[in-house]
Amino acid sequence: MSGSNFIDYVKICCRSGNGGSGSTHLHRDKLTAKGGPDGGNGGRGGHVIVRGNKQLWTLLHLKYRKHVIAEPGGSGGSALKTGATGKDEIIEVPLGTVARDFETGDYLFEIEADGQEEVLVRGGRGGMGNAFFKSPTMQTPRFSQPGEPGQEEWKVLELKLIADVGLVGFPNAGKSTLLSVVSAAKPEIADYAFTTLVPNLGIVSYRDDRSFIMADIPGIIEGAHLGKGLGLRFLRHIERNAALLFMIPADAKNIKDEYNILKNELREHNPDLLDKRRVLAITKSDMLDKELQDALSKELPKDKLSDGTPMPTIFISAVANKGITQLKDLLWDALNRP
Repeated sequence: MSGSNFIDYVKICCRSGNGGSGSTHLHRDKLTAKGGPDGGNGGRGGHVIVRGNKQLWTLLHLKYRKHVIAEPGGSGGSALKTGATGKDEIIEVPLGTVARDFETGDYLFEIEADGQEEVLVRGGRGGMGNAFFKSPTMQTPRFSQPGEPGQEEWKVLELKLIADVGLVGFPNAGKSTLLSVVSAAKPEIADYAFTTLVPNLGIVSYRDDRSFIMADIPGIIEGAHLGKGLGLRFLRHIERNAALLFMIPADAKNIKDEYNILKNELREHNPDLLDKRRVLAITKSDMLDKELQDALSKELPKDKLSDGTPMPTIFISAVANKGITQLKDLLWDALNRP
């Protein structure tokens, strides 16, 4: 997923179809000079529908599609003929796509399964023909209903990446380096903050041909839940991860403080994130000798998971391949523990 191809946010203008007008018609044929009303109802206008497609991974195909317009319904006809239903407009999206109203920001729905369909904007209802209004006291109505107009609304589609493990850390904590070592992903790596500007996915091989998916998102900074840095735009990608790997470099000023800041940002964004399995990895530990590592071990945060068990911690170095196998063991255990 290169930066130019990964699109996880689009705003589109959706216009549903107008409902067809009902017909005002009186039955006439060679045997009937003055028949009763037989005007049919108008057809429903087309909906704008969102459908899940497991073959899609980004919203790239919608990047330049700013308007989605469904067809109007057909008008009713004589002989009680109902107008044609307007053709629905289908928007295919990856699994994990959330729909919101642009004006209010209200959550509408989330696409979680392949083939799942949700109506984003409803088409107008068709008007009733004059046959609908006939009664014993009004035997020849000479009026019908117009179709209900469609709706034109701006909607937002946001993608939440579906991955097993999400990497959480400040910029330059070594997340991209780890992903490049344990998977075939090729994220951009450099010695400056915010090298990663888009999420990256990698498939991590494990023992006996097993594997799991790891997601590297742009670094979090304090205040990310308020939109600072790249916060709000990418914190949502963590919501669909089964486990979280907190990564703090060994040369951090205070490992416990950094961990608490990261944890607080997740809590402020979505408190449910703290119910996920967590593992703490101290990165860049190839610069530590045994004495320094033992001293740091005593200062690591002694946090507990939601089930009351201690949070696992490990010292790793992606560059020196230190602790990588043990890290995979911890993550696999976190993913498969009941």
